[in-house]
Amino acid sequence: MTGNIFDALPADVSHEIFEDIVRTSHVRIERIISKGQASPEVGWYDQDENEWVIVLEGSGSILFKDGMQVVLNKGDYLNIPAHSKHKVLGTDQEGLTIWLAVFYGPPANPDAA
Repeated sequence: MTGNIFDALPADVSHEIFEDIVRTSHVRIERIISKGQASPEVGWYDQDENEWVIVLEGSGSILFKDGMQVVLNKGDYLNIPAHSKHKVLGTDQEGLTIWLAVFYGPPANPDAA
């Protein structure tokens, strides 16, 4: 299967859009489209999976519960370990922010390398 990450961009981005590109029992790859959205003020993402995310277009700012803030611009990526509580402070207000997120589990046996 082939495709283009920039194809079929929605006209209405009043809500953040999450689209699975690949989903298996071991990995999930998701396209996220944002325009000015932020996480709700209350609560944190606390995922069972690790998340590697790259900004393909636009920008976004991520806040971790420990106070660390990371600003991601086009081409920047970040690995977020499972259970690292975080939230999106905001995304580009003027244009689309297109994220590619890869969710994956920890190695089955860290000593088996």
